[in-house]
Amino acid sequence: MHIDPLAELGLALILGIFLGAFLFFIFHRIKTGSYQALAKSIIQKAEFDAVSLKRSSELKLKQQEMNQQRELDALFQIERKKWQREDERIKIKEDKVEARMSLVERKLSDIEKKEAALIAKKAYLDEEKIHLEEKQNHLIAELETISGLSAVEAKEILINKITCDVKAEAANLIRKITKEAEEEADKKASNIIATAINRLAASCVSETTIHTVSIPNEEMKGRIIGREGRNIRSLEKETGVNFIIDDTPMAVVISGFDPIRINIAKLALSELVTDGRIHPTRIEEAVEKAKQTTAKQIKQYGEDAALKAGAMNLHPQMILMLGKLKFRFSYGQNILDHSLEVSHLMGLMAAELGRDVRLAKRIGLLHDIGKAVSHEVEGSHAIIGHDMALKYGENADVANGIGCHHQEMEPATIEAWLCSGADAISASRPGARIEAVEEYINRLKKLEDIAYEFAGVDKAYALQAGREIRISVLPDIVDDLGLMNLAKDLTKRIEHDLNYPGKIKVTVVREKRAVEYAI
Repeated sequence: MHIDPLAELGLALILGIFLGAFLFFIFHRIKTGSYQALAKSIIQKAEFDAVSLKRSSELKLKQQEMNQQRELDALFQIERKKWQREDERIKIKEDKVEARMSLVERKLSDIEKKEAALIAKKAYLDEEKIHLEEKQNHLIAELETISGLSAVEAKEILINKITCDVKAEAANLIRKITKEAEEEADKKASNIIATAINRLAASCVSETTIHTVSIPNEEMKGRIIGREGRNIRSLEKETGVNFIIDDTPMAVVISGFDPIRINIAKLALSELVTDGRIHPTRIEEAVEKAKQTTAKQIKQYGEDAALKAGAMNLHPQMILMLGKLKFRFSYGQNILDHSLEVSHLMGLMAAELGRDVRLAKRIGLLHDIGKAVSHEVEGSHAIIGHDMALKYGENADVANGIGCHHQEMEPATIEAWLCSGADAISASRPGARIEAVEEYINRLKKLEDIAYEFAGVDKAYALQAGREIRISVLPDIVDDLGLMNLAKDLTKRIEHDLNYPGKIKVTVVREKRAVEYAI
């Protein structure tokens, strides 16, 4: 039987479709079944994890509750122990209080017993006292009857007799002790003073008011004088001393009464001679530098003096005042050297007497500190020194020793008494003082003080041994017309207040400078 190929092809196609559909159905069923199993397994696992997580959370909660319970139990036990210890302390205190109360009660009982015994004893003593008074009155009455005197009269007679005897014996004893004390004091004082003087061998050299500065050659004198004398005038104006250029070979003489000015002038001239440049501007610079150097020297002198005298912790202002004493003189005697000498003498005498050596040396060093101030402070140097010492922190004993060394106040300590003696010993050494120098300085200082009393005076210098006074005025206060009036008024004042031989030249200088800088 013959089959058509197309029919075979169609049949094969139909069979292929059915077979593919059947295979797809089979594959789909298999795939769908595996997904369901996977989903089921995931769900089961999630349910198992949830149950495990729930159990774990419950276990953690229970564990936390147990931990909190244990902590609460531990805290409770701690607090319980604290309260137990507190109860024990309270019980101990109660026992102590009860013991003390019982002790107090026993003591009170003893005190009451003693008080009762004392009352009984006092009553007995009162009875005995009354009995003794009656017996004494009876005896006094019998004595009055026998002596013919009352008790009051007999007492007065006895007291008068004893008083007279005692006064006579006391007067004799006082005279004897006073005489022995005076003899011993004179002997002791002489020994102390002699010992102090012998142990302190100080040189006595009077200071002079004239100093010289060496120069390298005679040509330098002409340079110091300058054209038409402008250099030497500038030097004298700035320093306030006289520069004497005469026939003295290789030297310039500086003359003045103020040692500080002389020192400044000497330093300035030495600087100018060494430098070689000498003109007014350079002179001003040299003088200013010399003033600064002198200020440093003053401080150094003060510190050295304090160190030598063992005066520690001095106020800085007191140090400067001590340094200025190096440039002050009393009748030609250097006051700083004099103060150190007095300090050492007082220390030696205080040591011999067994007194405070440091206090004595401090008083001696500072006793003339009042001479370091200028004329602007009025009063004696002892009182000024006393006030300065209190102002700058010195104690009352030091200030009293300074103020009383010229008997201007009453000494409060033995060390203060020593100051007057040591001061007199130092001043009375042969050659220590020359009165003429002091009078000369006082006359020159008085001349300058009169000039400073006029308004507008800037600087005043006494020159030529007091035969000339040179005054520099403030140009803004004193004009040219006032310059002449000031010279006339000052001349009249000098004639009225001062006694002097010959005549005094009054020179008043008014100078105004204008300085500008071109840039």
